[in-house]
Amino acid sequence: MKGAALVAIAACIGNFLQGWDNATIAGAIIYVNKDLKLQASVEGLVVAMSLIGAAAITTCSGPISDWLGRRPMLIISSILYFVGGLVMFWSPNVYVLCIGRLLDGFGIGLAVTLVPVYISETAPSDIRGMLNTLPQFAGSGGMFLSYCMIFGMSLTASPSWRLMLGILSIPSLLYFALTVFYLPESPRWLVSKGKMLEAKRVLQRLRGREDVSGEMALLAEGLGIGGETSIEEYIIGPADELANGQEPTVDKDKIKLYGPEEGLSWVARPVTGQSSLALASRHGSMASQGVPLMDPLVTLFGSVHEKLPETGSMRSMLFPNFGSMFSTAEPHFRTEQWDEESVQREGEGYTSEAGGGDSDDNLHSPLISRQTTSMEKDMAHPTSHGSVLSMRRHSSLMQGAGDAVDGTGIGGGWQLAWKWSEREGEDGKKEGGFKRIYLHQGGVPGSRRGSLVSLPGGDVPEEGEYIQAAALVSQPALYSKELMDQHPVGPAMVHPSQTATKAPIWTALLEPGVKHALFVGIGIQLLQQFAGINGVLYYTPQILEKAGVSVLLANLGLSTTSASFLISAFTNFLMLPCIGVAMRLMDIAGRRTLLLTTIPVLILSLIVLIIFELVTVSSVVNAAILTACVIIFICCFVSAYGPIPNILCSEIFPTRVRGLCIAICAMVYWIGDIIVTYTLPVMLSSIGLVGIFGIYAVVCAISWIFVFLKVPETKGMPLEVITEFFAVGARQGAAAAKKE
Repeated sequence: MKGAALVAIAACIGNFLQGWDNATIAGAIIYVNKDLKLQASVEGLVVAMSLIGAAAITTCSGPISDWLGRRPMLIISSILYFVGGLVMFWSPNVYVLCIGRLLDGFGIGLAVTLVPVYISETAPSDIRGMLNTLPQFAGSGGMFLSYCMIFGMSLTASPSWRLMLGILSIPSLLYFALTVFYLPESPRWLVSKGKMLEAKRVLQRLRGREDVSGEMALLAEGLGIGGETSIEEYIIGPADELANGQEPTVDKDKIKLYGPEEGLSWVARPVTGQSSLALASRHGSMASQGVPLMDPLVTLFGSVHEKLPETGSMRSMLFPNFGSMFSTAEPHFRTEQWDEESVQREGEGYTSEAGGGDSDDNLHSPLISRQTTSMEKDMAHPTSHGSVLSMRRHSSLMQGAGDAVDGTGIGGGWQLAWKWSEREGEDGKKEGGFKRIYLHQGGVPGSRRGSLVSLPGGDVPEEGEYIQAAALVSQPALYSKELMDQHPVGPAMVHPSQTATKAPIWTALLEPGVKHALFVGIGIQLLQQFAGINGVLYYTPQILEKAGVSVLLANLGLSTTSASFLISAFTNFLMLPCIGVAMRLMDIAGRRTLLLTTIPVLILSLIVLIIFELVTVSSVVNAAILTACVIIFICCFVSAYGPIPNILCSEIFPTRVRGLCIAICAMVYWIGDIIVTYTLPVMLSSIGLVGIFGIYAVVCAISWIFVFLKVPETKGMPLEVITEFFAVGARQGAAAAKKE
């Protein structure tokens, strides 16, 4: 995953520049005020222009990135940083300075909004959280280095505020060079535009391997929005084993899998009754009956991640060598030719021959590959059934944590497959049903052996072994209603670019899953802004002054201004190791767990701050406790509540509307930031620090309740599976509301 990590680091330079600018203007405004003799209102406007620019550009950045691409927007961001720095360096008066700050704000808005999206769309699911914490680390690192620079310049005889602000152009040149010459376009965006060949090349570079067929298919399936999704379960094992002790079933109830060795065949059959995933979800709902507002979506996600009583953990039962069980026989792919140009050569009305007249329910290999019946001729077991599968002898196998795999392994313990069924209708005509299946392997209650199947190198499992896999079954993104009406012979598909332009993008916001995700994203962004980090950072210099730090620095010969810069640099330095710990835990403990663990610490820190602001034990004791509380609050905030809202917002929206939805959430973020920034001085004069910290503590408590009831755990799950779960959870919630 070296390629994906390096790309994420390069993209995060945009956030580094944001942190650099935030710290620089905080220091430079002192010297700007002295030089240009600004009024208080104009001084506030100079500082706020970047916020105004960021909020303004956010309103259109998402839709434009969905149209133009993620990479071009990052290039534009780097250009705006560079030009803004030059204008600020040259500015002869406050008006030109405000223009430079506005351009700089445009660059900030694009970077803050789109870098998390870009990283989420390029990163593997098992390290996506870690890589998406990098923007927070880069921003804090930029602030630390900027404060160090300002501190050094403050020691000179006549510090130049123009130089302080203009230095921004130097690192922005590096950002520009990397975005132009190193960063690839997002593979998910490329697939949405039908650029399959380029998307495949980018994925191969990011994953460091040639076989990316499974993820390519996954990205194409991610173009779908809405549709009915059901939760089912399949038993997969040797044909004889499944038949033993079970009622005989007709062919249409079984899914055939074929191994590479003669005499080895497997079948998969639907489990009658409720699937384990649905049972786990229902168990979670039953366990939370005492919390009537608990979102069914939370328990649905939790059924994948958490170990539930009696049913066992689905993840703990992952058998390690499932590998690319659902892979086609060795490559007869045509994916590399399926690009915009080849569509014109091949024509629009493509119909696969892979599902012949005798097709039964078969899990099919990635149909994005457009394989034909020539595949079957090379199989160890030619069959009359149209869709067959083989287990590759030397495929890369996934481990329990969900490493990326070859074939149709898509990470997080999930596999991608398709089911094609053909049956006679009431009028005697044959009807075809084509379904996409996201499979998650795990044990379920009532299994007769519960043994784990191992198929390394095509080894034959012991008699009596089988596994059960929960499945999200829904309509494939590339199998259109128009094609179904044409009664094709076998599963036919449309081109991804046609799927992506089917309907106006705004109508997709009305889909239940998208609306649900927007509620979660907007809610957590808004609560984060009012949780208190701005107020605590504002208060930090006063706390440290009470602790005697300023006196100590003054004894070293530092001016009050230089001492404040050094204190700010120290505060930002404390953040870096905490964010480093968060990067490590983000994909282990998970987003939801980190929030539920750290938010109570934030509340406790604020309560202690209030108490020791009201009660004085002794100046030394109070200063020590207040300093400890501030440091603990800052460290806990940046390790969870700081980065996680942006991470979640970049994960929970479908590909087609991700840019638009991110823009909506980012707009809420900037509005909240502006409100907090401008109300803080007013609140200080009206209710004081104690009142402000009391409000922050209440907001943090509300945040914990919101996370507990409404925010699901998304660690390690492919983005497309996350959005599918939101669709299922939204419908479950709507159904439960109707019953009540």
